[in-house]
This record gives sequence, C-alpha cells and structure tokens, in this order.
Amino acid sequence: MRNQCVRDQCVTQHKPRRARLALLTLVTASCLLSWRAGTASAQAAATDQSAGVATGANASGSGADANADVAVNPDVDPDVEPGVTASCIDESIRDELNARRRYRGVQKRLFQKAGRHELSAFGGVYAADLLSSSYLVGGAYTYHFTEDLGLEASFGYSRADSSLVRIVQTDTSFTALRLHTPVYIYEGHLLWSLAYGKLRWFSGSVSRFDLFTAFGGGVTDSQTAQGLTGSFGLGFKVFFGDWFALRLDVRDQILQQELLGHTEIVNNLAATLGVSAFLPFEP
Repeated sequence: MRNQCVRDQCVTQHKPRRARLALLTLVTASCLLSWRAGTASAQAAATDQSAGVATGANASGSGADANADVAVNPDVDPDVEPGVTASCIDESIRDELNARRRYRGVQKRLFQKAGRHELSAFGGVYAADLLSSSYLVGGAYTYHFTEDLGLEASFGYSRADSSLVRIVQTDTSFTALRLHTPVYIYEGHLLWSLAYGKLRWFSGSVSRFDLFTAFGGGVTDSQTAQGLTGSFGLGFKVFFGDWFALRLDVRDQILQQELLGHTEIVNNLAATLGVSAFLPFEP
C-alpha cells in the first residue's frame, strides 16, 4: 500500500511539468508556422513588384528597359549606357590597350626626307696637319633617295696659313709658301642615317633628329695639294617644321700634301655648323 501511494504521488507531481512542456511545444510550432508564412508572403510581394517593374519598362521603351534590368538583375551596372553590353566594353578596352602597345617604329615620321632636295650653307673650322687652322665656309646640295640614303655634293673655301712658314720666311727671307692663298675643296658623299629620334623642348614642342655617316671623296685644290681626297665623317641634323633643319658635321679628309720639300699623307679635319632648307617646302 505504501509503495502504491508513493507511485501515485510521483505521477501527480509530474503531470503539471508534462503539461507545461506540451504547451511550450505548441507555442514554438505556432511561431515557426507564422515565420514561414511571412517569408512566403514577402517573396510573393517581391516577385509581383519585379513583374510590375518589368511590365512598365516594356511599355516605356529602351530607357526604361535598362532600369528594369537593374531592378530585376542587381549585377547590371547602372552607369553603363543602355544597349551597351559588357562584351562591347571589353572590346573597346582591348582596342585601346592594343593601340598603346603598338610598335612606335612604324609610326609616321615627323619630318619626311625621301624624294626631297636639300640646300645647305655652313661655316666652321678647317684644321690641317701641315698648316695652321683657318676658317671654312661652303655649301652643299643633297638629294634624298629614301629616308635613310642620300647623295651630297659640297663645296668648301678656306685660306692657307702656316705659323711655321711665317717663322722661316721671317728668319731667312725665303718664300716657301704664299700665305693667305685660297683653298678649294670639292667633295661628294653618300649619306646614310644610322638612327633617328625625337626631341621634346622646354615649350613642349617636338622635333626630329638624324644621326648619319658620310663616305666619299673629292679634290682639294691648294698650293700644297692638288690631288684626290678621301673623306668620311659623322653628322647630326635637327629638323624644325616641314622644311628647315640645323646641321653639325665633322669630316676627316685624307690627302697628300707637300710643304718645304716634304711630302706627307695628312688628315685634315673640318668641323662645321650650318642650316638646311628642303624642297619642296611641303612634303
């Protein structure tokens, strides 16, 4: 009997606890069902709103189509013009990059020489081995077959002078050489451009320059030399506009000279600075 009473008492004590657990379970299930119903309603409302935006965009034209695309597809960039796809943008960027990477050597030159005539005037210093240094003036005509090759004919004028001869004449009264007599130089050269480039000045303007070599020869007519002359050297030209240029030339002239009964093969140097005009004025 005592055991039966204890069991009945325990059952009586557990009944309220079980009731509370059942009530809590019902409340939790009700909350879950309400949350799911609210989520479904929100999704349905968003779908209806998107469909309404798309319908209105189809009725309003291409401009509204872009806005509908933005509303339906959030990945669409609103800054891109309507009708421009991502592939078009990628192609334009690619074309721009290819243009920047284009090899500069194939670009059009700033100054055209091929097929043009060049008239030059120059002046400088003429330094002879057996004579004293003197001035040199002259001119040249060049025809440019291509941008790299040209044929030049030049004329130079100088005066013969020698400090050694002057000393000998003063001490011995012997006239070994008539001083201040003219020296005429006739030469022809093949010009070959080694390299060309561009210069940017302080004002921002751009000019082209050429570095070239000269190979040729001619005749030197003077008291001490009347024979063939070999010549080679380097030159530098800077071009301005369509027809004007500055030039700097250094030539080594190899010839045979005779002075005071002594004959020797000498190297006479000519360094000149000049200007050039190209014809026709417009290439």
